[in-house]
Amino acid sequence: MVVGKYAESEVLVFGIGDYVICGNKGVCTVENITTLNITGVDKEREYYILKPLYMSGSTVYVPVDSPKESMRKVLEREEAEKLIKEIPNIPMLVITNDKLSEQMYRDCIRTNDCEDLVKIIKTIYMRKQKRIQAGRKVTAVDAKYFHMAEDNLYGELAVALNISRKEVESYIVEVIAADRK
Repeated sequence: MVVGKYAESEVLVFGIGDYVICGNKGVCTVENITTLNITGVDKEREYYILKPLYMSGSTVYVPVDSPKESMRKVLEREEAEKLIKEIPNIPMLVITNDKLSEQMYRDCIRTNDCEDLVKIIKTIYMRKQKRIQAGRKVTAVDAKYFHMAEDNLYGELAVALNISRKEVESYIVEVIAADRK
């Protein structure tokens, strides 16, 4: 299939209607692939027009010829189920210096890798439990990145598993509990 001037095998990786992960926008739907009629923008360059699933009213424009690392397809159902079963075996992040924790979290978020998101969630969850036991509050940095990692991971798993984002956490708990039996 040729869309615009690109043969699919050349550069174009995604098609209209595909669910993709795009940077910090989370899950997006490819709404269109077209050139843009905007001042200062190359009229010959084609763009993916993306609509973030969980950010209503937002639109993202990504050049078709941009590095493939900037976007990826959402996990397939089988991949999502495999990831969930692997969660108990995914290691936590090793934070030797609390001052570097935010940089580690940020680096993991940037990868858009589900395993890295699990690492953040597991690490911060354990840090949170220790702080609460010590009578201390959760740090703002931990709370921020925990929320971001959960939003990104649960958003993608919801699409892959065809369930609502609200159902993802209980689904994960059920699958892990069933595997332990």
